Amino acid sequence: MRKLLAGAAAGALMLASLASTAFAAPNTLNWGTEVNPGECDKVGSPVVNVTQKVVNDVDSGEGGNYWAFDEYNKHIQVWKSSTQGEYCADVKYVGQFDSQSGQTSPGAGGTLDGDEDGTFEGGFRATITGTLKSTPDWKTKGSVGLFDYNCDLSGTCPGYVSWVARYFDSGYGFSYDWWGWIYHAGNNGSWVNSSDGNSGDIF
Repeated sequence: MRKLLAGAAAGALMLASLASTAFAAPNTLNWGTEVNPGECDKVGSPVVNVTQKVVNDVDSGEGGNYWAFDEYNKHIQVWKSSTQGEYCADVKYVGQFDSQSGQTSPGAGGTLDGDEDGTFEGGFRATITGTLKSTPDWKTKGSVGLFDYNCDLSGTCPGYVSWVARYFDSGYGFSYDWWGWIYHAGNNGSWVNSSDGNSGDIF
């Protein structure tokens, strides 16, 4: 599961430990219907509309362990909501993962040999309550650049930067309305990790 860290207000890493849900094979996730501006109670144009490149992030699985290193492009969009002081965030990910030999597979059904590499996509929709910074730390349009999280398999990521804290004053509130990703590894299987439930495995 992607590291859903949005700063102190969002709490620590949400582990990918939801009970597995039976889905029809092959595993599918129609994440685009949820991570969609049409699902936001939005007003006007985005106040944030940027892309971010991330390398050396680490991914967790249903067993609670970290099983792969990721790199991905992230598209971050934020709109004002019709409710005063609330914002809707729509964040999409497209990337690839590098599985790590000897680690428990993401669906906790086997042990990886390190050759089960592949791609993933998905994202989340969230509600942010707070005040936009009068002068954001990052630009509000275009690319904000490349970030090396420099994670290890213990989940320590010294290079991690909260994008939310770059745009909102301290004391903001953050809650996930929906999140989900689907991982594809060819003949090694696929894995769905979502707030709606998990299915499949890769090994």
